[in-house]
Amino acid sequence: MNESENIWHEYHTKLAAFIKKRVNEDDAEDLLQDVFVKFHSRIDTLNENTKLESWLYQITRNTIIDYYRSKRSMVELPEWLEQADADKDVVIRKELSSCLEPMVNKLPDKYRQAVQLSEIENKTQNEVAEIAEITLSGAKSRVQRGRVLLKDMLNACCEIEINNNNQLISYEKKGRDCDC
Repeated sequence: MNESENIWHEYHTKLAAFIKKRVNEDDAEDLLQDVFVKFHSRIDTLNENTKLESWLYQITRNTIIDYYRSKRSMVELPEWLEQADADKDVVIRKELSSCLEPMVNKLPDKYRQAVQLSEIENKTQNEVAEIAEITLSGAKSRVQRGRVLLKDMLNACCEIEINNNNQLISYEKKGRDCDC
């Protein structure tokens, strides 16, 4: 047996149990196989053998998250996947969210529609393309450009602080002429 097979045999049962606690029995084996494929294809990216176990569990957790995201319209994410928001974080997000609606309304029509459908109504980019009667590539482009315009508007209005995990920590208005 080669090294990757030894590693897999050592962790197979533990990872299977971890997955079965988080998804239904029918999908657990498929997810375990997905984890194995990811593990095998990415083993060369592992830097230190001492971090092997946490690396495997991160791959497994991400695979489970992807599973729930693919079923987003049908299944709510379980609580263990959602990060607990501190009260301050909730307040900041609500305040900034209230700023985004007027900013979305200021976007040019084609970008406003794409952002509204994709980000607010949670439509897939395929659905955005169908509704806007454009190609999938065109829909992706409009959503991305709309996001960039929104980010620019928000950055022009507010000083935003983000931590190393790309999570919002705080914000402060830059001036009184901000619409937020």
